Amino acid sequence: MGTKPIKFVIYLILILLIASGQGFTQSSVEAILERTLKRSSQPGQTEKPQIKIARLHYSSGGDWYWGSSAVSNMLRFINRESSFPVDTFEHKISLTDADLFNYPFLFATGHSPISFTSEEKETLREYLVKGGFLFVNDSYGMNGSFIKEMESLFPEREVVELPFNHPIYHSFYDFHNGPPKIHEHDSKPPRGHAIILNGRVVLYFLVESDIGDGWEDAAVHNDPPEKRLEAFKMGVNIISYALLY
Repeated sequence: MGTKPIKFVIYLILILLIASGQGFTQSSVEAILERTLKRSSQPGQTEKPQIKIARLHYSSGGDWYWGSSAVSNMLRFINRESSFPVDTFEHKISLTDADLFNYPFLFATGHSPISFTSEEKETLREYLVKGGFLFVNDSYGMNGSFIKEMESLFPEREVVELPFNHPIYHSFYDFHNGPPKIHEHDSKPPRGHAIILNGRVVLYFLVESDIGDGWEDAAVHNDPPEKRLEAFKMGVNIISYALLY
């Protein structure tokens, strides 16, 4: 597939944001992004560059569309609370779409076991190798099957549980105790599973947390405001890590 690496796409969108090739500390994120927005509004520029985030329409096994208000609410939160130049429209995309590589961040959720075809796995693997990021939120029922999908996607890599000192829990806000518990499933602690390539998480699978429920309109699950805020903040952390590390 003759597609430019996704990190190169992000590089263009953020206008030399990763010029040094190094990761960013939490304290530098806001200042860097603010400079990016100022540069993008110079004379002759009619539009600000925007990072597009898409919901993954997977082909089999679950209700990929679950939580219709979740992604748009999350994007609006990022737009309001940070300087990330995000497109607040929820795009939907499948692994077979020609413009997949224009989306540096994919979100997937659902309640049932999901699986990918051989073609989808091949494309997803290429997408991740080239700098893309997939966040999968287990709304309930995905755990066992998706861990197996992760293992088959990169059989040469170990699926690991991220320690609480990992940058994904500190990239923007600090979660010293790991991912927050938003929605009760089986009275088990939240866990974040990951595939790491060249020192960077490229696929993050969150179970027993369900921050997607916290992103939805307040009336959907009646979660208390403090829980919803935790869910949104964890979402910012995941997206910050995906784009800046």
